[in-house]
Amino acid sequence: MLSASVPNDTAFHPSIFILLGIPGMQDQHVWVAIPFCSMYILALVGNGAILYIIMTDRALHEPMYLFLCLLSITDLVLCSTTLPKMLTIFWLRSHIISYHGCLTQMFFVHAVFSTESAVLLAMAFDRYVAVCRPLHYTSILNAMMIGKIGLACVVRGLIFVFPFVILIERLPFCGHHIIPHTYCEHMGIAKLACTSIKPNTIYGLTVALSVTGMDVVLIATSYSLILRAVLRLPSKDAQFRAFSTCGAHICVILVFYIPAFFSFFVHRFGHQVPPHVHIILANLYLLVPPVLNPLVYGINTKQIRLRIVSFFVQRR
Repeated sequence: MLSASVPNDTAFHPSIFILLGIPGMQDQHVWVAIPFCSMYILALVGNGAILYIIMTDRALHEPMYLFLCLLSITDLVLCSTTLPKMLTIFWLRSHIISYHGCLTQMFFVHAVFSTESAVLLAMAFDRYVAVCRPLHYTSILNAMMIGKIGLACVVRGLIFVFPFVILIERLPFCGHHIIPHTYCEHMGIAKLACTSIKPNTIYGLTVALSVTGMDVVLIATSYSLILRAVLRLPSKDAQFRAFSTCGAHICVILVFYIPAFFSFFVHRFGHQVPPHVHIILANLYLLVPPVLNPLVYGINTKQIRLRIVSFFVQRR
């Protein structure tokens, strides 16, 4: 049905790609889109509210909240890079995406994911300094340092992801243009090539293990040091509050990284995993964290919670 409207493109690069959606669930696309759309709306509202509250209240212009702003921005970009196109696939059956549009989407998906990973690491470092080096907190995390950290998060994502575009551009596709996915990502495109994709696989594996993997190790180290410091607190109530806060943060971090690594390794080694399971998880790691982050990092923070309550009270 789709092929009737697609040109017979046998050039080195196809002019378009076709995104199938979730393989094996095409008949349920209309219904599957409803929870995805609901989560997208929650992500937009939640992160938008966090940004508005922090930006309009000068009392919240502190390191922790500025990092939270950066996280909300990356969350908004991350889910908006894929969800609108996915919803048009599910509801409007608009499966076609241009070649350069596909590469652009691929670039932003991976670059923003890498940026968000770096932001989570920066936030873990912020909590480490606040708990383990409280007397030096303001001197270490001053405005200039926060700006440098934010810039480094973005630049790192751009630098490590740009080679993905070069690696895809060198591949011939021999007319293959159907991607069994809801969005364009590196290995999903590379697998359509009619030549060896070993450089793509090696570079992708290197980036995942050395960059994102290192983020995970450093985040785990930060929270381990935080928990060790918390256990030394004399007050059981203070220990409980610290454990509950760290526990919530760790849960969100796990939700961000586990599906991402699962999707990454399935492309290379998990040939027995059903395609629809892989695609659903690949979408959830881009959507669930933007929904949960405003709740865990925002509403769970007393100052932001009070601003939200006062906002609705004033409206009355």
